[in-house]
Amino acid sequence: MDFSILENRIDVEFKNKNLLKEALTHRSYINENPSWGIPHNERLEFLGDAVLELAVTENLFRQYPDYPEGELTNIRAALVNYQILAKLAKEIKLDKFIFLSKGEARDTDRAKEVILANAFESLIGAIYLDKEYETAAKFIKKNILSQLPEIIKNKTYKDPKSLLQEIIQERMKITPRYEVLEEEGPDHQKIFNVGVYFGNEFAGQGKGFSKQEAEIEAAKDALHILEKPNL
Repeated sequence: MDFSILENRIDVEFKNKNLLKEALTHRSYINENPSWGIPHNERLEFLGDAVLELAVTENLFRQYPDYPEGELTNIRAALVNYQILAKLAKEIKLDKFIFLSKGEARDTDRAKEVILANAFESLIGAIYLDKEYETAAKFIKKNILSQLPEIIKNKTYKDPKSLLQEIIQERMKITPRYEVLEEEGPDHQKIFNVGVYFGNEFAGQGKGFSKQEAEIEAAKDALHILEKPNL
């Protein structure tokens, strides 16, 4: 595999190519290829997660001196959640370079997103080890902190349920209520379909592997509908 394509894309040329190879090696690939000779990326993911948190925290601390600790924590969480990291990984086409087992390659979209997010953190860990903190922080600023203006503008750093409640209490003087509409699948892998209502008015719905996750998705759906100009 030609790693130079990825290196050009992320503007980082590795001195130790094996570090980059390790960052892109999923545990499942080693299970199928025991003679691979390179460790899987979970240790680099652990390191990259810490580097990412430090770089984002440092930037937010300096950029928003008037924001309280709780709000900075929420903004940081919104920046480094697995969905954002997976999206950014796709933008640099990281998925084309990850070494996966055949089974993992056929997995669900959500599982693939988690693998992508973890590989993105592993890549940060590898950059840190190969180039030290400044280069890793520069990579994070370019690829992750660039999402900050949109997150601040749309207030997506706020918990969707809290944000929806804030808007509806202000507009309608009522609190949104959530109701399970349907449960699908076996007990060990149940999917909940939850609706959110403003009084008796149906406002949105969402699915999740827990009631809480489904409620969050329902709140997101309702917020999306509220954003439409005629509402």
